[in-house]
Amino acid sequence: MEAFIKTNETYLVSDLCVKASCSDGISYIPTAADEKRFICDICEDEFSDKSHLKKHFRCHTKKKLHSCNICSKEIFEKNMTLHFRTHTNEKPYSCDVCHKEFSHESHLNSHYRTHTNEKPYSCDVCHKMFSHKSVLNAHYRTHTNEKPYSCDVCDKEFSFKRYLNVLIELIQMKSHILVTCAVKYFLTNVL
Repeated sequence: MEAFIKTNETYLVSDLCVKASCSDGISYIPTAADEKRFICDICEDEFSDKSHLKKHFRCHTKKKLHSCNICSKEIFEKNMTLHFRTHTNEKPYSCDVCHKEFSHESHLNSHYRTHTNEKPYSCDVCHKMFSHKSVLNAHYRTHTNEKPYSCDVCDKEFSFKRYLNVLIELIQMKSHILVTCAVKYFLTNVL
């Protein structure tokens, strides 16, 4: 598999994982099977996910990340105040309808849709409507059969993280039962 990037940066490209690294971090390069919905304004590279585009964009802007002095997470300086709220649990935005509080204004705006039943995001393939863009992006995987989540134990792949989480819970339950049974067997038969 070959990947092509239209910039003057020096990139290292792996044919196996289809990821590229630049001096500022790692950028995702979409494969032909991916839905390409986010386009870089500078080099016109296309990405299936907004977060991948943002990572890629840092290669052009050379914006510096700052380390949070509490958790060491790397954050852009302009977002540091918002990030800090995750540590202080400050929630300055409140819903007028149900009084639920939020740390980000965008989360409040998104929450309002639960009261209005507004669904501004539409699937290009089946025209199903969604209230949140993230849910629409996850829905696209039903059309592409993309399975980005895989189990570390059995390598089974899933389209949705919640299905992987169910499998992990089952594996943990089974492993707990096996350990419990082994201890009971040992206590009754060996001792």
